[in-house]
Amino acid sequence: MTAQELVGLRIRVRGIVQGVGFRPFVYGLAVKNNLTGWVRNTSSGVEIEINGSPAGVQVFCEHLQNNPPPLARIDEIATEEIAPNGAVKFEILDSKPQPGEFIPVSPDMATCADCRRELFDPSDRRYRYPFINCTNCGPRFTIIKDIPYDRPKTTMAPFAMCPDCESEYHDPLNRRFHAQPVACSDCGPQVWFTAGGKKLAEREDAIQMARRWLRDGKILAIKGLGGFHLACDATNAIAVDELRRRKKRSDKAFALMATSLEAIQKYCRIEPSERKLLESPQAPIVLLEKRADPGIAPQVAPGQRTLGIMLPYTPIHLLLLEPEAGYPDVLVMTSGNLSEEPIAYQDGDADERLSALADGFLLHNREIHMRTDDSVLCVFADRPYFMRRARGYAPDPIQLGGNLPPILATGAELKNTFCLTNRDYAFLSHHIGDLENYETLRSFEEGIEHYQRLFRVKPELLACDLHPNYLATRYAQERAQREGLPLVQIQHHHAHLAACLADNRWTSDEPVIGLSLDGTGYGTDGAIWGGEVLLGGYTGYQRLFHLKYAPLAGGDLSVRKPARMALAHLWAVGREWEPDLPPAEDLCMEERTALRGQLEHHLNTPNTSSMGRLFDAASALMGIRQTATYEGQAAIEMEARVDRAETKRYTFDLRADEIDPSPMWDELIADWRAGVSQPRMAARFHNGVAVVLLEACQNVRQRTGCRVVALSGGVWQNITLLGRTIDLLRQAGFEVLHHQRVPTNDGGLALGQALIAARSQVN
Repeated sequence: MTAQELVGLRIRVRGIVQGVGFRPFVYGLAVKNNLTGWVRNTSSGVEIEINGSPAGVQVFCEHLQNNPPPLARIDEIATEEIAPNGAVKFEILDSKPQPGEFIPVSPDMATCADCRRELFDPSDRRYRYPFINCTNCGPRFTIIKDIPYDRPKTTMAPFAMCPDCESEYHDPLNRRFHAQPVACSDCGPQVWFTAGGKKLAEREDAIQMARRWLRDGKILAIKGLGGFHLACDATNAIAVDELRRRKKRSDKAFALMATSLEAIQKYCRIEPSERKLLESPQAPIVLLEKRADPGIAPQVAPGQRTLGIMLPYTPIHLLLLEPEAGYPDVLVMTSGNLSEEPIAYQDGDADERLSALADGFLLHNREIHMRTDDSVLCVFADRPYFMRRARGYAPDPIQLGGNLPPILATGAELKNTFCLTNRDYAFLSHHIGDLENYETLRSFEEGIEHYQRLFRVKPELLACDLHPNYLATRYAQERAQREGLPLVQIQHHHAHLAACLADNRWTSDEPVIGLSLDGTGYGTDGAIWGGEVLLGGYTGYQRLFHLKYAPLAGGDLSVRKPARMALAHLWAVGREWEPDLPPAEDLCMEERTALRGQLEHHLNTPNTSSMGRLFDAASALMGIRQTATYEGQAAIEMEARVDRAETKRYTFDLRADEIDPSPMWDELIADWRAGVSQPRMAARFHNGVAVVLLEACQNVRQRTGCRVVALSGGVWQNITLLGRTIDLLRQAGFEVLHHQRVPTNDGGLALGQALIAARSQVN
């Protein structure tokens, strides 16, 4: 072919294109199509120059766009015709740093099928090596310190590759080409087992000792991908009870890890869409409906209809859960922390914080740079629905419609995440946790520093919640003052509405109806909001309806005592506290007297319109839950009891600007006295809430013509309410938006804050 027949092309690719086998993919594609030139990583993505026949270049470009590697995500391809550069072969060049540029970073991914096969193949040189990985799997986000994503900028830098690993690492046709964590038993990280501060075993012996201890009912701390887990035999009730006692976690469900899908099917029902999610490269915890008598210790998930379960996603997990006669096929695999603390991820910190919780430790010497919890999802309408977004998904960005200024949004207090924006990307952080102690605040601050460095963001604008006492708000206020940055404080439920719009790629300025329902959010009138029907969008909102105010006697005390919330609701509608009602029976005479005095004299009784607290109160009056040991427990246990065949509903009145539950309380108490079962009462309550929300939306549509409804807030984690409300709204001709890529709870709030803050600078 003559020089005149050659064409040249420069291609720049943005997206998740580093650490996912993109350069060897490009190399192979170029060689296959007889093209010359080069490919290299840059701080902004991947840059390619190719020379060859017009037909070969065209095929190359089509395959690049349509068939990228499995873990790659192409967000943008820019092409530019150039003169052929005279190259005689195709090469992979060294990475090119670019000051100020950034790229998305791949999340950590579960061990791929090829690596699993090699892990258990006696003829393979990585047989039973606990850190086997390739470009299609393994750690990414948890080990990266900076970009471009090269080994010296990861926690694998201390491990010099042996000749065999180095050969694979430099071979463009090997699936371990530039897999930054690549290693083997001769040159890479190792595991060991300790108890009582003494090393008892190493390598394979450490794995086998851990298995023996688990089989014998012991509790272990296991260092994994993004931090430590606490593990025990999930079928051993004594071990599970002991773990609860040590972890100081009375009732909240434990996560599980099972050997295989077949094992999960023994304990839970699995739909095809749930199977797909379990087996995905992200390998999250999936909430599945448990079987009637699953054989799991009851204390794993007391009072719940579902189990949160995942498959092994690292080689260590695969070896620990290797099937064997007499060995448990399902383990508790819960976060390595005391309740309300962040997950432990450093060896010294874990030794200090977990020694009283674990009988032994399975450790390794690959440093974790950024702690990351497991993600938690369920399947709704055959699609993933987030409860917690972390490992496998973060820091995968949300791509937005247009460029945003560099913004830091600090989120809320519970289920905190923060959000950084850079151009058309919103980087919503991994799950941080509840910002209620110093340890979690430090994790929050460390995460912000890391994301700013990784994604080259120097915030020019800060956004936070209205609540003056949230640690995330104080952080934003102090930083804004220190750095001279503008600060936008955003009402909690407006942020929920905006988060749902952003999650659905909503770009219109036309207002939508927002059903923002949760437990707690600071209102502009000083009350605690949470049952809100809004009309608005990114630029503002009107509050058209809200759940009728009830007193939140004692603030957080009523959150922990649904019995108090129930009696406060009855007091607010003028109903007597009949002494045989479940919440009245739960509180002694002195407690009831003190509560009545509080209510009558308005002592520490802020008003609340919280839908979450209404669920608490209803659960208490049905006799389901009087005291909560974790957030949302009363509502979760009520939903678990719902009779799905029940069609009757309780009545709510829709007044001028209020949703009044007064008639609902009359009907619920009458049912309780008539001996109606808890499952039927629970169903009637859910049905009644869904219907009054429909009526509120119809009222707004009649007044404004608006036909789009956005659902956001923690109450929409209730899949029963979510499904029934969406069905009613769609049957009535509404378009319904619900969360798809970020959690509906406060874990998605920072995304909404960022979008509102961005629009505030434009308008």
